[in-house]
Amino acid sequence: MNPSRYWLLALAPFALTGYSALASAATDDCQFNLSQPVLDYGLMNRALRPDSAPERNLGERQLSLSLNCSQPTDMSLFYRALAATAERFHFAERGSYQIRIRDAVLDGQPVELGLIAGVGQSPAATASNLIWRPAHGVVPVQAGVPAQGRSFSAQLELTAWVQEQGMQVRDAVTWDVSGVFDAVGVGLARETTLRARFAPAACEPALSNGGVVDFGTLSAKDLNSDKSSRLPPKSLTLSVSCDAPTTFALIMHDNRSGSAPTSSEGDYGLGTDNRNNKIGMYSVSVEPTGTRADSFARVYQTRSTTGGGTWSTSSINALSIGKTGYLGFTDSVGTSSGPVLIQNLSTTLTVDAVIAPTNSLDLSSAIDLDGAGTIEIIYL
Repeated sequence: MNPSRYWLLALAPFALTGYSALASAATDDCQFNLSQPVLDYGLMNRALRPDSAPERNLGERQLSLSLNCSQPTDMSLFYRALAATAERFHFAERGSYQIRIRDAVLDGQPVELGLIAGVGQSPAATASNLIWRPAHGVVPVQAGVPAQGRSFSAQLELTAWVQEQGMQVRDAVTWDVSGVFDAVGVGLARETTLRARFAPAACEPALSNGGVVDFGTLSAKDLNSDKSSRLPPKSLTLSVSCDAPTTFALIMHDNRSGSAPTSSEGDYGLGTDNRNNKIGMYSVSVEPTGTRADSFARVYQTRSTTGGGTWSTSSINALSIGKTGYLGFTDSVGTSSGPVLIQNLSTTLTVDAVIAPTNSLDLSSAIDLDGAGTIEIIYL
């Protein structure tokens, strides 16, 4: 699906006013700046929705603007964009956004802001912070009347929302919408773009026992002093629930990176002792014979070491979850076509831990196995 783009042709109003003593500065004598041209609200999907509200708050983004001129001039500003409501602007198909302006400073002094319907008009509302309404401008105000000046700055908060129906996309989509800040008194304008991306489906992983693997209390006499000791394996159940069938793979990040005695793809560190000696390492593997997915009769595993470009032949062999290699699932054996669409998956993870020789560790005090990893779902 091609991203939906909305282009707005903004026509500045032409007005003759009786505004007295307001100089009209030449464009060459003024500078009008925005802190950033693009405000990105990130990647969204339905599974991230925290409640059943009809619309989701996409978040708030900050923007600064400044207008500086060599002589006192009209500092009124207008924002040209398509209106959604009396207080919000249109954001693509099923979205809206609101602009709040605050912390206004005129020639080094804090000032209030006035909301005006047109150049030269009296403010309809005055406050230290205002919601910038569609088809209205803002102007610095002193003693209740619009003020001219050489330097004006303010902070903007842009909050965006999307209706729940807007989340239900079949293909990845990007929303871009533009608006124009118009300094009408000096003939300068600056464009800003709001952007949000939506994914067609999302998956939530969950681990049994809160993801905690407890090997209990170990005694030094039960471990080898001159060679590594392999502990009895432990198991966790991993479940993956997606809000729609999707293809995905698993990788794992080592939260104790650098503490494993080896640097292999599937080994993760157990932390270090009081003298910074490496305690040991562990691996996490998936046994496909215990894996269940949707209505599949059997589930097989496949791996990609090319970021999903090519896949190994699927099989019933147990595979470890690696740091960079993708581990995927399919319902066909002997195929290299990669993972298939899955909505719900449940599997058993086997955790194998190996402790370093005790003669290489500081046993003067208790040692805690401090391994920690994060399993990540990669959408394909």
